[in-house]
Amino acid sequence: MARRRKQKQSEDTLVDLVDVKDNASDFLETNQMNIIGALAALVLVVGGYIFYTQFVQAPKENDAAAQMVQAQAMFEKDSFALALTNPGGGFMGFLDIIEEFGGTAVANTAEYYAGISYLNLGQYDYALEYLGTFDPEGTVLAYTKHGAMGDAYSEKNDFANALSSYKKAANAGDNEVLAAYYLKKVGLLHEKQGQNSEAKSAFEKIKNNYPSSQEGTDIDKYIARVGAKG
Repeated sequence: MARRRKQKQSEDTLVDLVDVKDNASDFLETNQMNIIGALAALVLVVGGYIFYTQFVQAPKENDAAAQMVQAQAMFEKDSFALALTNPGGGFMGFLDIIEEFGGTAVANTAEYYAGISYLNLGQYDYALEYLGTFDPEGTVLAYTKHGAMGDAYSEKNDFANALSSYKKAANAGDNEVLAAYYLKKVGLLHEKQGQNSEAKSAFEKIKNNYPSSQEGTDIDKYIARVGAKG
């Protein structure tokens, strides 16, 4: 009896396995074209990405970098207007590079250069526009992006946004030199607005956190000054 029960269980198991195999075969037969299509799409996506990266994006980056050499040279000479639009030698200015090579790392950097150029030219709205779209990607330029935006807002007498930008600059990373520099700007702007307690707090943070920085060497006089104002 037990032997017959065991034999029946084995037969049932075999039937189940056959059913599973048949069902799997039916599924593959029914959905064969969909599966092949999905695999083909995957191959196209991966292959397309590799092709785009190696044969489209990389040459585009190289072309953009070659174009920007002259604009950078003008920028370094403080010829900001020329750097933006007409650096000479048949090369593109920052604005044309941004338009022509959008999506490249070089065009992104050109947005930073354009923002700083406009800041130096006193065109603060354009400076804020280009600096705002620039992505520093975790580099030290995160400090200078927000710091430059703070300068532009300050020139526009928009002190609330200036303070916000300076604070972002001061907390952009672990560079003590730049953090102390922008933290001092936070303190000075608070002081300018008569916010002496907030100014003192910023100056004391420099004293406590960045005592060896250039700003830290004489920060005591700023602390004393705002302290005397109450």
